Amino acid sequence: MLLRLTIFSTLLAALFSCKYLDDSGRSQPTLPERPNILWIVAEDLSPIIPPFGDQTVKTPNLSRLSDEGVRYTSVFSTSGVCAPSRAALATGMYQNRIGAHHMRTTSVIDEGPKGLVPYEAIPPPYVKMQSQYFREAGYYTTNNAKEDYQFKKPITAWNESSPQAHWRNREIGQPFFSIFNLGITHESQVWRQKDNPLLIGRDLNVPVPPYLPRTEIALNDIRQVYSNIVAMDKQVGAILNELEEDDLLESTIVFFYSDHGGPLPRQKRLLYDSGIHVPLIIRYPDKWRAGEIDDQLISFVDFKSTTLSLAGIKPPSYVNGRAFVGEFADASPRTYIHAAADRFDNEYDTIRAVRDSRFKYLRNYNLDKAYYLPLPYREQMPIMQELLQLNGQGKLDKNQAQWFRSQKPLEELFDIENDPYELENLSADPKYSEKLHELRKELDSWLSEFDDLGFKPEEQLIKEFWPEGIQPTTKAPTIFHENGEVQISSVTPGANIAFQVVSQQGVLEDRWQVYTEPFKLDSANRLVAFAHRIGYLPSTQVEYIQD
Repeated sequence: MLLRLTIFSTLLAALFSCKYLDDSGRSQPTLPERPNILWIVAEDLSPIIPPFGDQTVKTPNLSRLSDEGVRYTSVFSTSGVCAPSRAALATGMYQNRIGAHHMRTTSVIDEGPKGLVPYEAIPPPYVKMQSQYFREAGYYTTNNAKEDYQFKKPITAWNESSPQAHWRNREIGQPFFSIFNLGITHESQVWRQKDNPLLIGRDLNVPVPPYLPRTEIALNDIRQVYSNIVAMDKQVGAILNELEEDDLLESTIVFFYSDHGGPLPRQKRLLYDSGIHVPLIIRYPDKWRAGEIDDQLISFVDFKSTTLSLAGIKPPSYVNGRAFVGEFADASPRTYIHAAADRFDNEYDTIRAVRDSRFKYLRNYNLDKAYYLPLPYREQMPIMQELLQLNGQGKLDKNQAQWFRSQKPLEELFDIENDPYELENLSADPKYSEKLHELRKELDSWLSEFDDLGFKPEEQLIKEFWPEGIQPTTKAPTIFHENGEVQISSVTPGANIAFQVVSQQGVLEDRWQVYTEPFKLDSANRLVAFAHRIGYLPSTQVEYIQD
């Protein structure tokens, strides 16, 4: 019996890393040595769910997650729209640093200005997608299923990226990093769900922000938003049930967050909190800090470093973010978060923002433009049509009409504690001159840290990315045999190399391995490889048979 207890204790010690304090003396969760990590990502959702104080509808699955996890209440996307934000999440870098700031780059024929060609953003050569670091560390990585990174994923990024992608497809015992994207709360679902029954009462009393009208049309759309939240919560529950069915809940770190703020007018696409403030819940395997609230400032550029840190993988030095928990947690908390707005579909409007725990500073670069941008996609929403009609009739009140101002001031300053909807610009108030100067200086400091590509005309940016109007192609890899091992390389800086080992009778499979170091190759097998740098076209495939 004593021997069994000793063996059990040894196994338990190997499974769990007993770090309760990090180097700064802060408490850290007790985690499996290689924890699974699951991201559940809603779309277009502000923190209007019960765990964050809005009790309009019930979300039992999210409420359970928050009861067993930590609610982070001051989390912000780097943009008010999805593709630039997802680029920041995938790379850990601000989208306006890597040319991924316009919405969107890969489908501008349908959504962008006339004459603009689709293109891919090209990050610096040392940049890899977050998921690739997990693959290189032996994790099984899946994305189900939205990508939208402003560049095409390299084949090395995911083991699977499809509507069928799931951690259940991995080898038994292999740790996983999995993302599930839930589109039911997306802006488009406000009008596309109109023929389906509401999951809430048709007369439910819903909160209406002061910048939106209280007409029946507006109320119906807001009710649809809450109905979609109920549907999304059911989807969260289904994923958590699968995790429990597989007996993986207590070995998995579960993130729930949204890709940016809410779907309604004067929310999505803007740098007000309504466009960039998001919910984040993290449930740790040991229910560390269960039910607690953490109000530290967190930016989307922090997610990559944090997730790698939780898996015991050292984050790369090139990222703009910091790990806020885990083995490599940064001892110094954030003082500010930053955000940027650029082209939205066919309209350009350059805005930069900085926010501390209480105040928001916005700098507008297109002063002759109203905040409202006429975007055909958004105008499919009945509440948007209602706003336009009421504005044309002069029937909007002061707060509702503010979005339709014909011009914008150079600077805006808001006290979010006392003005959560950011309606009273304090930039000209002498009482706030010190705060204005502080945040103005901080924005200048942020912009001095890198070449902000949002200030370049998009046509010029495309020419720099694609000389002569042609997308660069990754050079095919070179394969050679040395010291008994196969080595693969590409002369293209930053090329990610994928390969498959195929027996003489074998057939090339769909799944590719990531090349990280030389390896032995059986002389009876052949090797197929290709290279792909992010933003470039992939190379041709190269075949190698050992002599």
